[in-house]
Amino acid sequence: MGNYFYNFGKWFLIKIDNFTSLNAYTILVLKIFFHKRKVTFKTSLRVLFKQILFTGVEALPLIGMVSLAIGGISIIQSLTFLPKFGGESLIGKLLVTVMVRELGPLLTGFIVMGRSGTAITAEIGNMVVSHEIQALEAMGIDPIRYLVIPRILGVTISLVSLNIYFIILSILGGFLVSKMVLVTSISIFLKKILESMVLSDITVNLLKGFIFGLLISVICTFEGFSVKLSSTEVPQRTTKAMVNVITALFIADGIITVIYYI
Repeated sequence: MGNYFYNFGKWFLIKIDNFTSLNAYTILVLKIFFHKRKVTFKTSLRVLFKQILFTGVEALPLIGMVSLAIGGISIIQSLTFLPKFGGESLIGKLLVTVMVRELGPLLTGFIVMGRSGTAITAEIGNMVVSHEIQALEAMGIDPIRYLVIPRILGVTISLVSLNIYFIILSILGGFLVSKMVLVTSISIFLKKILESMVLSDITVNLLKGFIFGLLISVICTFEGFSVKLSSTEVPQRTTKAMVNVITALFIADGIITVIYYI
């Protein structure tokens, strides 16, 4: 019993230490972001565009395929039980609730985390091991401003944009299935969607995309800088970043949903 409490206390203290370190890192990033620039605007802008290209543009085919499939599957599943209760009119409401409020932001966040978050952690971790971070500091370049801030902005902008893209294509996927099964027109389908959608749904969707983008980029860059000396730490920190991001996304999603809808 004594070992159990000892192990639990040790685990709890490690979690508290990691949480406080992450908060201190976030404050440092914000301080540098609002401080005077030490890197030329063109350099930061080039890194930002590269991050948007990798995180946003190159993820469009994958996001498109997943969103079309999820939208179509949602309609198929709803058609299996809603007509039994005379709930055909609730199909639009169901699609808005599932896609716009919950699945859209979460699935987009998971895809961005799997593609870009892991790449960011591994990239920064390898730079730490190969002493590239020290080389930047020796040249008078702030690694936070040069490496972190453009990636945070790039991931956040990309995630918000991909979130909107996901919603549009998931609705299109739902319409295609409805067209085949119910032989409905696009005007009637969109009318049901728009009637079911309120301003708070759009607000929550954009807010989740923004917060998820910040969480993914901040946690992944933090774990990248947490690599110390050995290259074997890079995959360990990458895995830890994924676990922490998944936990953070679910917590943030729950908090936002409770605040807006309960």
